Amino acid sequence: MNWLKNWVRPKLRELVGQKEIPENLWHKCPKCEQMIFHRDLAANLRVCPHCGHHMRLTVAERLKMLFDDGAYQTIELPEAVSDPLRFRDSKRYADRLRDARSKNGARDALSVAHGKMGGMNVVVAAFNFDFMGGSMGIAVGEGLLAAARLAVVQDAPLIVVPASGGARMQEGILSLMQMVRTTLAVEDMREAGLPYIVVLTDPTTGGVSASFAMLGDITLAEPGAVIGFAGARVIEQTIRAKLPEGFQRAEYLYDHGMVDMVVNRHELRAALIRIIDLLRNRRPPGELVTLADAEEAATAEAKPARTAAAKAFAAKARANKEKETSAE
Repeated sequence: MNWLKNWVRPKLRELVGQKEIPENLWHKCPKCEQMIFHRDLAANLRVCPHCGHHMRLTVAERLKMLFDDGAYQTIELPEAVSDPLRFRDSKRYADRLRDARSKNGARDALSVAHGKMGGMNVVVAAFNFDFMGGSMGIAVGEGLLAAARLAVVQDAPLIVVPASGGARMQEGILSLMQMVRTTLAVEDMREAGLPYIVVLTDPTTGGVSASFAMLGDITLAEPGAVIGFAGARVIEQTIRAKLPEGFQRAEYLYDHGMVDMVVNRHELRAALIRIIDLLRNRRPPGELVTLADAEEAATAEAKPARTAAAKAFAAKARANKEKETSAE
């Protein structure tokens, strides 16, 4: 029995009359199943205050959280072929794209933005899981290449935030080819000597995890994020064995050296700023001094003292000699 729907809502209707009561005032945590008021959840960056479960963010929420004062600019991504294979299953791919674009207000699953983070120029490419599961097609491949080129032009780090089920099956082999194209974007960053940072979020799977998502100079992950290639049930059925507890979760990958840090969402922005500052701070921490330089400096410092002592000794010797001469 759903007590919110069957008891609370009727009581509220009695109090406020026939006014429509929004359906999304409360959210249930998928992990601990506690009810959370929508404003409290938004203020807590969609992290459950009861169990710490990290729910998925929209692209707008993600970018606002990362950039200074939530200020950023998105770029228009290159136009890509919408339906290269004229694919159709239970529904035409063109219709699925049209519905996804109407629902999300975006051309595809990837958005690219630039702005300041800790006062430093940064380019961020973030995936929208609500757009066909964040799947990677031609448009996403072109978008990541555009993000890398923008980062090179601005001499800025590139941060990629994947949330994807993998390659987009409606584009067939063309979607798998984006695994290579996105790797080229990573190579562009490395040739320019610029940091390439990946923040793995829930979920990062399939062709995305097998390409650019695991090539970061620094790889971070949000707590509890599912990260892997094939699904856990598929692996179990293939190897006919039970997988370890927490397999393909961010913490398991961290324990096995696959990611560098597991960072709570509230600390993610500060951690990224600290990493970028360390990678981009090209000033030497101090003047490098060789052993010969150190000995020369020590000699130079000691020379005035030795000179003063020698002068004092000579003056004393002259005084003693004058005393001996006068005594004779």
